[in-house]
Amino acid sequence: MKITIMIEGETERAFKPHLQRFLQKRLRGSMPKLDMHPCFGRIYKEDRLRRTVENLLRVGNPPSDAVIALTDIYTGTSDFATAADAKTKMRGWVGPNPNFYPHCALHDFEAWLLPYWSDIRKIAGHNRNAPPGVPESVNHGRPPSYHLKEIFRTGAHGRAYSKTRDANRILKDKDLAESAAQCPELRSFLNTILQLCGGALL
Repeated sequence: MKITIMIEGETERAFKPHLQRFLQKRLRGSMPKLDMHPCFGRIYKEDRLRRTVENLLRVGNPPSDAVIALTDIYTGTSDFATAADAKTKMRGWVGPNPNFYPHCALHDFEAWLLPYWSDIRKIAGHNRNAPPGVPESVNHGRPPSYHLKEIFRTGAHGRAYSKTRDANRILKDKDLAESAAQCPELRSFLNTILQLCGGALL
């Protein structure tokens, strides 16, 4: 089973080894090959998304058995109003392809890091409180990535938050099921992969 995950940027690439470790524990003997397909900024739209998905399913050695598109809701544009809206639009752009699975991070990928706030505080060197509410409710005006940038900027080390470096440090040795318990969109994304590979769902 080869699964291609269309991603937006650096944070999602940093996510791959942690996703693989999560899956290896749950898919012994049926671990898929995961291929990250970066879109360098944001997931493609409309006909470009359809063409890319169809190409990934047709071309390659081997071609992909399934394609997942993973977008943020907070894209700096007004393209998507909600998670459901994002998935509906991506599904509409690609068409009735049974091997395409639209998913989203609400409102951005960093929401899935917020459940590990105690570790974030240690790494940043700051005792700042976690943003209120469940992680995926942290909204457009101040999305989760904003809160990570702030705690790192004002922390004892006084340095900028680095998506690739710090996402890796936050997720080191963590079970993604802990974050999925608080983040329904992450749980849905993980369950799609588990279901495709015949694993038990979260």
